[in-house]
Amino acid sequence: MEEGQKTTENAHFPPVIAGGRSRPVSGEFPISSHAHGEQMLSSSVHKRVHPYPVSEPGSARWDEKKEGGWKDRMDDWKLQQGNLGPETDDPNDPDLAMIDEARQPLSRKVPIASSKINPYRMVIVARLVILGFFLRYRILNPVHDAIGLWLTSVVCEIWFAFSWILDQFPKWFPIDRETYLDRLSLRYEREGEPSMLAPVDIFVSTVDPLKEPPLVTANTVLSILAMDYPVDKVSCYVSDDGASMLTFEALSETAEFARKWVPFCKKFSIEPRAPEMYFSEKIDYLKDKVQPTFVKERRAMKREYEEFKVRVNALVAKALKVPPEGWIMQDGTPWPGNNTKDHPGMIQVFLGHSGGFDAEGNELPRLVYVSREKRPGFQHHKKAGAMNALIRVSAVLTNAPFMLNLDCDHYVNNSKAVREAMCFLMDPQIGKKVCYVQFPQRFDGIDRHDRYANRNTVFFDINMKGLDGIQGPVYVGTGCVFRRQALYGYEPPKGPKRPKMVSCDCCPCFGRRKKLPKHSKHGGNGDAANLQGLD
Repeated sequence: MEEGQKTTENAHFPPVIAGGRSRPVSGEFPISSHAHGEQMLSSSVHKRVHPYPVSEPGSARWDEKKEGGWKDRMDDWKLQQGNLGPETDDPNDPDLAMIDEARQPLSRKVPIASSKINPYRMVIVARLVILGFFLRYRILNPVHDAIGLWLTSVVCEIWFAFSWILDQFPKWFPIDRETYLDRLSLRYEREGEPSMLAPVDIFVSTVDPLKEPPLVTANTVLSILAMDYPVDKVSCYVSDDGASMLTFEALSETAEFARKWVPFCKKFSIEPRAPEMYFSEKIDYLKDKVQPTFVKERRAMKREYEEFKVRVNALVAKALKVPPEGWIMQDGTPWPGNNTKDHPGMIQVFLGHSGGFDAEGNELPRLVYVSREKRPGFQHHKKAGAMNALIRVSAVLTNAPFMLNLDCDHYVNNSKAVREAMCFLMDPQIGKKVCYVQFPQRFDGIDRHDRYANRNTVFFDINMKGLDGIQGPVYVGTGCVFRRQALYGYEPPKGPKRPKMVSCDCCPCFGRRKKLPKHSKHGGNGDAANLQGLD
């Protein structure tokens, strides 16, 4: 701290950080060794070293502005920082408790209870022992009458045994995970300030509207637009790989219905937020609802949704009869996707920050229709190519750091699902190491006994949790939140360009030297030039 600095600068000097602890500035600094031959002092804290000799008060060299003003400025700074010493924190202070809670991890691993996993491990060990005895018996007792068949069967049995053993490794250490949404809100959503949650681009892919009904796609889109996440952080991109005008018009109807459906969901905390699933649930929908207008508004919204379904069904019926000249848009121009294998790229923003408002005047998330370009003679790679196109389009429009991809028939059954993913991806401790977060798939309309195993309990609740315990789950093609940087990748940083150098040939040197000028090759100062050229 130099005496010649201005008063305003000295008034805002921060505390000195020494040994990881903060202390007020007292004019004493930790000593450090210098390269000018100063003597090493034994004490760890000493008086600061002035750049000029210290003058005593009253002497001829005493300058009141410099010497006395510095002390006054330091006293003023200490007064602004809250007196000379740190105040004792009140353990009952609610603000302090909230700050401590926000600093905690956003998620944690929950190991499976020993009472549940140990019996299964014992079964695995017992099966392994029995398998060893079985293979020993099969190998030591060949069938001489059919040695070829015996050898083939033994090889197959050994291979299946090996694959079974590999399948048991993930099941040995399964784990559960627990998230803390309240800590996420305390850390990134402070009252009275804009939300600091990361933006998310959500991709929905569809191809044939006759095989994948537009009403199903509409429910998926509506569940996305109504999710519990800041509206300015959500963007929904619908990929129409079939370039169908039916999908385009159905999405336009969906955008209009979303202006009424989204505020209704957020006002009454509706779950799930796909209207078809919500209105078809056979549960007590009045449970936990205390607003007196809920019943009236629910009936009105159900009527609105039924009218929306009729409009979409009319579009589907119209699409069954393709006109000979192809589809014509409302402005009289031909639909660019009449030839599904040869058409230009199409992008249409239905909802966005410029004009996407709901019935109550609140902003809506962005909704974008995308149909990538297709030309004959090129491999388009089906869904993978559609995802690549969405990544490129979203990078230009929104460029969110995280992306969630969904199939058109997979709606969001938990409005806080993206927040759950952010508890891993935005965790200050492990967030930068997480590539993606995979959600399990759950299906509606399954019979009580699940005779066809549609719940996928073994895969999602056993295998995937086991993989999560040893390294991480696999990507199953949908319901996954990716980090954009993980998909893009990045090249190693390029270092600054250096002038052309010639490596030194002497073994002890390990350095480099510049090429010598021509006049120094035979000059008397050649050795000195060599020494100066070493790095």
